[in-house]
Amino acid sequence: MARLTLDCLAKGRFLRFLLTAQAAVLGLATLHAPPLSAQQVTSPEQFFGFRMGEDRKLARWDKLVEYYRLLERQSDRMKVVDMGPSTMGNPFLVLFISAPQNLARLEEFRAMNLKLADPRGVSEEEIRRIVSEGKAVVVQSMGLHSTEVAASQMAAELTYDLLTRNDQEARRILDNVIAIMIPCFNPDGEIMVTDWYNKYVGTQYEGVSLPVLYHKYVGHDNNRDAFQTNMVESQYAAKILFRDWIPQAYVDHHQMGAWGPRFYVPPYAEPIRPSADPIVWREMEWFGGHIAYKLEEAGIAGVINHAIYSGWGHFGFHWITPFHNIAGMLTESASARLASPLYLHPDQLRGGMRGLPEYEEQTTFPNPWPGGWWRVRDIVEQQKIAAWATLDIAARNKETLLWNHYLKAKRQTERGAAGPVKAYIVPAEQHDRLTAITMINKLLAQGIEIHRAEREFVHEGRVYGPGSFVISMAQPKMGVIRWLLGRTFYPDNSYTRDRDGNPIRPYDMAADVMAEFMGVRVDPVGSAVPLEGFAVVREEIKPAGRVARGQRGYRIDGRLNAAFKAVNLLWDRGASVSRAIRDAGGAVRAGDFVVTSAPEAAVQEIARATGVDFEPLNADLGDAAQPIHRLRIGMYQRYYGGNMDEGWTRWILEQWGFPYTSLLDADIRRGDLNSKYDVIILPADRLEMMTGERRGEEGGFGPSPEDYPAEYRSGFGQEGVDALRQFVENGGTLVTFAEAGELAIQKFGLPVRNVVAGLSSKEFWCPGSTLRVNVNRTHPLGYGMPREALATFLAGGQVYEVVPGSRNERVQRIVTFADREILQSGWLLGEEVIAKKAAMVSVELGRGKVVLIGFRAQHRAQTHGTFKLVFNTLVSVPEGAGRLAENSY
Repeated sequence: MARLTLDCLAKGRFLRFLLTAQAAVLGLATLHAPPLSAQQVTSPEQFFGFRMGEDRKLARWDKLVEYYRLLERQSDRMKVVDMGPSTMGNPFLVLFISAPQNLARLEEFRAMNLKLADPRGVSEEEIRRIVSEGKAVVVQSMGLHSTEVAASQMAAELTYDLLTRNDQEARRILDNVIAIMIPCFNPDGEIMVTDWYNKYVGTQYEGVSLPVLYHKYVGHDNNRDAFQTNMVESQYAAKILFRDWIPQAYVDHHQMGAWGPRFYVPPYAEPIRPSADPIVWREMEWFGGHIAYKLEEAGIAGVINHAIYSGWGHFGFHWITPFHNIAGMLTESASARLASPLYLHPDQLRGGMRGLPEYEEQTTFPNPWPGGWWRVRDIVEQQKIAAWATLDIAARNKETLLWNHYLKAKRQTERGAAGPVKAYIVPAEQHDRLTAITMINKLLAQGIEIHRAEREFVHEGRVYGPGSFVISMAQPKMGVIRWLLGRTFYPDNSYTRDRDGNPIRPYDMAADVMAEFMGVRVDPVGSAVPLEGFAVVREEIKPAGRVARGQRGYRIDGRLNAAFKAVNLLWDRGASVSRAIRDAGGAVRAGDFVVTSAPEAAVQEIARATGVDFEPLNADLGDAAQPIHRLRIGMYQRYYGGNMDEGWTRWILEQWGFPYTSLLDADIRRGDLNSKYDVIILPADRLEMMTGERRGEEGGFGPSPEDYPAEYRSGFGQEGVDALRQFVENGGTLVTFAEAGELAIQKFGLPVRNVVAGLSSKEFWCPGSTLRVNVNRTHPLGYGMPREALATFLAGGQVYEVVPGSRNERVQRIVTFADREILQSGWLLGEEVIAKKAAMVSVELGRGKVVLIGFRAQHRAQTHGTFKLVFNTLVSVPEGAGRLAENSY
């Protein structure tokens, strides 16, 4: 007590001391360990030599890791967990901060929390005990988008405050809350951006954004990866959020554009995505109201809520968490110029966004910022207030949060049991059975309960074989299941159209239906499935392929995406591979792969690694199978922040074993491309971003080239266009995704036109939706596909018709939109514009061809159902296959 008295008096906090002393006398103080003094814990300023957010200063991730490990040694209020290496091998840390006695019982509190998150089979008496004795769990993440530099800096200061503050508010947080922080969601990007910024600070290029993706593969799309968890960082976060802890609240701290409000805080604007428990939306208002209140209390201007970001967004971490019964929230701070300050004049501040038509006072924006200098330190301070306020309200209302965590789970389970869809069945019989298992594994990563049939069963008149999966809706995460497996229609109402009736673009996608993206058959059923004879799937399924050699070798099912990985591994080992060009008496289908000879050990290894069956081939196929070989692949890569579609495509090629070379502008301009490449890919991109040309009187397509050092200015110009055309005419294949097709159509004069080009949004509108298409499976580019499929179409996509001419046979239609009822999920206006039009064509040019894929066949590595349309362009066409291909379905 004497030490506490001197500490409080020395700091002039006598009133706070009296309150604390009174609590101690009454036995209400709950921290049993003596508080650490601030002098025992190193401050960020002491460690780094500058204050977090100081102008032109950034702490690098390796030093931040060193700092957190130092704090763990200095304080008993924190545990540091290294989840493993990031994509590029840097530590991915998670910080657990709470009172020492809570950290000592961390596993016990985790088990309590999981019972609240899924109370099935738990007595109400036990629930009430947990509510009384348990702790609120709050997860906050920083630095997901690495050019949004403030949050990863703020995390160090927030951590220090939690470890050193001993006032009543801090003690309440430490005693009642387990604060979990992901202090840098993208360690690789934080290092890239810090190094880039430091290289040019003090020069004319200071503050310009990184010229490449700030994640090795996915850049800004890393927060679109929450429901498919392709990246290892997403897998770590999903483990914390969806399986191990399932917190009551989650906040993801971001930055936005510089020209409007200074700080967006919860709740979201309209529209919201239905099927979450209503309490979760009220919780977001509750948390957001407290955050805004504390910001106004601190004199922070420019705070807005219930605006800008709608409640229906992409299924990233903060937008999918409400359906995990977590109050999933977002903060967005106005940006500076990386770590450099930015001056804004009053007339540069604007509204014109969702929920803020004018930059003027309104109930959700009562204190507009007047303009002036804007600094990273401003962002750090307001983010820290928001992060602290989140912990504060959780600490003050711990029992309410825990009880409602239970209620949300209980009521969602009841809603799922009573709803029109009682379960989703994933039949064992699938077009691509291994992709279906991949989907099941992704659902397991969400913490969803799945049962597997051990024998055949019949439900609602359908027979399902052993190995079929049942996903009941009578479970707490019914909302996640509904949106990942169920058909989805984006709302078309006054919230989603402007005053003139023009549709307002959704925040990213109009639908994120995993099953549709992946081409997996899922049957919704209206009655509960009796689960006797079913086993709960508790671990990731890792199928091992079977191997049985026939008299003529092996057959590999060409319908499997994984078949291409198996073939690439065979080629790596020097094996010869053929491909069936037509059905042959039941022995093979068109598109199947044939291996006549390969080392037995290699085949066994590949089967184990890929899950692909090497089936016995006994029939003599004659000319029904022809040799194929690996193609030399090049893919265009540009600067100006990089191209996420390119990055995702790189990742896919690597995962499926396709060797490739990234081509920069100079590589293309140099010409002689046929000597090195057989196929070149142009990922989805605007024409001017590839060529470097300007469009319109004002010009510009983002950053001015002059903003960047000369070596980071992009555009291959007319010289590159000519080189690409020569490459095709000399026998090469050019593959374009979505809007990148404009280059070939416009610059090469191809005899096709994009029928949706130039149409108004009232005439045609399709933002992030799945559309019904028919596939020409007799064409080598359609091999292995189902006759009817779903294409993921985004803004910027293309739809083709052939321009009438004398050589129409040079254009072959591979994929065609259905004639009616084209929309499967999402939002589509103007169906008649695209009905019966081509979604993918192959156009002969000279001795080569251009393959135009108007939709996103490999979008974010999520659309497994159309991967084969890409993969087929990357292996040689079997001899004679072209003669069999017809424009028929």
